[in-house]
Amino acid sequence: MNNTTSAPFEPLNYPADSVSRLMEPPIAVFLPMLTVSEATDIVRDLASNTRIFTYGYIVDATGILVGVITMRDLLLNNPDDTLESIMIPEPFSLSATATVIDAIKETVQKHYPSYPVCDHRGVLIGIVRGSKLFEEQAVVISAQAGAMVGVEKEERSGTSFWQSFKFRHPWLQFNLLTAFIAAGVVGLFENTIEKIVVLAVFLPVLAGQSGNTGCQALAVALRSMTLGDLRPGTEKQQLFKEAALGLANGALVGITAGIGMYAYAVWQHIGESPLKLAATVFFAMAGSCFLSGMAGVLVPVTLKKLGADPATASSIFLTTATDVASMGFFLGIATIWFM
Repeated sequence: MNNTTSAPFEPLNYPADSVSRLMEPPIAVFLPMLTVSEATDIVRDLASNTRIFTYGYIVDATGILVGVITMRDLLLNNPDDTLESIMIPEPFSLSATATVIDAIKETVQKHYPSYPVCDHRGVLIGIVRGSKLFEEQAVVISAQAGAMVGVEKEERSGTSFWQSFKFRHPWLQFNLLTAFIAAGVVGLFENTIEKIVVLAVFLPVLAGQSGNTGCQALAVALRSMTLGDLRPGTEKQQLFKEAALGLANGALVGITAGIGMYAYAVWQHIGESPLKLAATVFFAMAGSCFLSGMAGVLVPVTLKKLGADPATASSIFLTTATDVASMGFFLGIATIWFM
């Protein structure tokens, strides 16, 4: 009576990146008309095995999962009750073809010790332990930091030199190409920089602050995507939030940076108005951080819509956007005011 009628346990029949690769064969599988007493006797026999189980799964004659019971249910209910009468019907389950990432998103708020896995017909074919999914989640999140800068998720500390070189170098060439874009923006304002040399001193300040703002927004967006918090339809809300945060943080940092520019201009006896230079820094900082916050959300969302991994080299695209925004704002405002 305890033998399951589910499909054979064959995880290799499913895609390599599916949740089926984490499956184990189901252990405590019962038919609905089994009594609590009969199920308890079977559980005692199963407990002699080395494998640990938490739930009992109820399947019909064709192996379709119809309910779940806990060991507590067997202890507290009448021995003559049928499992059908005490089970939790229509239990949560994972699809065998679902990717591991999708499974993590589905289970992140549930925290069950184990999850049943069913095929497209609803037939129970295995279980996945929560600890396994937690380990996979840790791997996925840890891989994001590398993916953001063009390090492939397959690369580890033991990866050979040439393999690591092959993984990384193409992205560095691409990063160089995008850096030329930022350099081109600076080149457009060459005359402004020649006249007001102090602007060159503060270019790294603007780029650094706007870049950090964008990276903060990017980190939150990627984490939200991984955990399933950033769902389709909620991107606009996240975009507005990060844009507002960028503007607020940029304005406050801009005040400090503006004071720094004013003090530097007075100290160096620069001919241009120190107040106008300070105001230039303030407005450029606020504007560039505003755009950087938006870019931190738009970059991964756009990559995902294009069918790419949202984390893949996202930092490279973000750096280009923040550099262009910060330098363009700063030098553009200075050109309008001083030239």
